[in-house]
Amino acid sequence: MAENGTDCDQRRIGMSKEQHNGNFTDSSMLSERKRREREERLNIVLWKKPLVTLQYFCLETLINLKEWTIKLWRRRGVLVCVLLALAVLTAMYYIEGAHQQYVRYMEKKFFWCAYWVGLGILSSVGLGTGLHTFLLYLGPHIASVTLAAYECNSVNFPEPPYPDQIICPDEETTAGSISLWAIISKVRLEACMWGAGTAIGELPPYFMARAARLSGAEPDDEEYQEFEEMLEHAEAAQDFASRAKLAVQNLVQKVGFFGILACASIPNPLFDLAGITCGHFLVPFWTFFGATLIGKAVIKMHIQ
Repeated sequence: MAENGTDCDQRRIGMSKEQHNGNFTDSSMLSERKRREREERLNIVLWKKPLVTLQYFCLETLINLKEWTIKLWRRRGVLVCVLLALAVLTAMYYIEGAHQQYVRYMEKKFFWCAYWVGLGILSSVGLGTGLHTFLLYLGPHIASVTLAAYECNSVNFPEPPYPDQIICPDEETTAGSISLWAIISKVRLEACMWGAGTAIGELPPYFMARAARLSGAEPDDEEYQEFEEMLEHAEAAQDFASRAKLAVQNLVQKVGFFGILACASIPNPLFDLAGITCGHFLVPFWTFFGATLIGKAVIKMHIQ
């Protein structure tokens, strides 16, 4: 009986070794296959394989159109309401009447807000390499309004968009009546719209990581690959940059909404990692975007 027990133990050990070797072989084959597939995807470009690229483009376009059509059909009530609202707004825009002054005012406000939202998107959409529109546009705009407010001793300038030169009003005001809060109120709209644009610019990393997690594929993006390597070697991280990235990832993953809000409310060059983390761990869209919008467009902009 002792010999039979020894034989059984040896068989068990042998089977576990074979299973371990099999898992190791399968994982290495899987990684090799992923590497080959990534290389094949990199070769599918218009100047190397134009016909294959156009074929995949057409197929992907048809698939997306089919999915969007199905989604719109399921929400056809909302679609009809939106179309009716657009028709009413179009009619109000082109029909002459006393309401045209309000239409022109709303049109001017809309394009002014869209201008700053677009600059905010340009600032954050490049995964940390975007155009620094705060230093180039918003900062000088705030500085010019501040200087004009102290020079004119008033903030009653023309409504934005401002003319080429800010003209002081004719009314007389007492010296020293300009407060910091009055200047903040004058530039709050532009600053908040710029912050909302930066929040919108953080969405591509979120959607990229979320799509990769749901599909099981690895996107050809260096930022996402760095994030995957950081998760694999989280315990062995020693340098400050790796520990900082890991701290951001842990804060967002464990605290949730308020962790995202804290990361978005301070000048944080690692916030792209927060977007990738939220997408990778399938954080709901409105949780991520709501916290990012409040943090960047309200809290961070007032601090700046």
